[in-house]
Amino acid sequence: MNIPFNKPYFSGNELNYIKLAIDSGKISGDGIYTKKCHEFFKEKYGFSNCFLTTSCTDALEMAAILLNIQPGDEIIMPSFTFVSTANAFVLRGAKIIFCDSRSDHPGIDENLIESLITVRTKAIVVVHYAGVAVDMDIIMNISEKYALPVIEDAAQAIDSYYKGKPLGSIGHLAAFSFHETKNIQCGEGGLLVVNDRNYVKRAEIIREKGTDRAAFFRGEINKYGWVDIGSSFLPSDINAAFLFAQLENIQQIQKRRIELFSFYQNLLAPLVGDNTFYLPKIPFYASSNGHMFYLICKNLNFRKKLTSVMRNNNVLTVFHYQSLHSSTYYRDKHDGRQLYNSDRYSDSILRLPLYVDMTSSNVQFIVDRIKSFVS
Repeated sequence: MNIPFNKPYFSGNELNYIKLAIDSGKISGDGIYTKKCHEFFKEKYGFSNCFLTTSCTDALEMAAILLNIQPGDEIIMPSFTFVSTANAFVLRGAKIIFCDSRSDHPGIDENLIESLITVRTKAIVVVHYAGVAVDMDIIMNISEKYALPVIEDAAQAIDSYYKGKPLGSIGHLAAFSFHETKNIQCGEGGLLVVNDRNYVKRAEIIREKGTDRAAFFRGEINKYGWVDIGSSFLPSDINAAFLFAQLENIQQIQKRRIELFSFYQNLLAPLVGDNTFYLPKIPFYASSNGHMFYLICKNLNFRKKLTSVMRNNNVLTVFHYQSLHSSTYYRDKHDGRQLYNSDRYSDSILRLPLYVDMTSSNVQFIVDRIKSFVS
């Protein structure tokens, strides 16, 4: 038996919609399928202002431009995250002030944020790790108290909720990923959600290379030109056609992923302990979208040995992230604070395979290998 870590799901309509997009004669950005995707997000999640992008990285870079981040500005974010979360702001010259993770979850420790705020702080970026919400009430109260915009890095959080509210709908801005490893995917793709209407018009301009081209095509102006900075953040409508086929099947996709998550949880629960590992914790205010299932191993050596056992049984497991504050690029720029939990997760998290086409027997096989290793 060979079990990959990830296997992209295909609904069956991707090629049909790509052909229809080609037949329409417009396959560049903002074609018919881009508009269909935007409408889907508005209707299902109430995202009033949506902008498909070529990646979540691009959506984050748009957010950094929208917030007018300048050299010397400080951005607070977790250290335990993917490099794109930080890169988007470093590219604008910002200094990243890394915050530790919670002891019970890899998400940012909300109670440490306020102590990191200075007169140079310009924004707070939170990451909904594994699609599980951070405590957004605490975050938004801090935001209001200090007049700081909040960006939700919701790369892994499509169809996840905080107290019944869709993630991505709470902060001022939010970024989603549709990379092939995500629940809903188009190979490479992303989405910027703009919840603060003060940013909407400029977001449209930044996305169109700094031009007011979109207004021109709506007939609002008689010519368009260069009016701001920007870049080419629009995906091809071919990507959007693929994505729309996935979105139409989101209920089926989510149902299966959550079933697999629960199957792992139930089978592995008897093995939890200080000498083995712990399982993901879902706070009372959050939901799980079945994006990933991971173990928090007791130490690095345990993880290395378990990874080897999995590999020898043709099961591909992966680990991430390496704390950004101690990365080769940023460790000399970090202020020296020890971020214990972030480093602990870097050494202990092991992600198990989880994809729609997995079978229950696949999960059972993996769990049986883990049981054998533990015993």
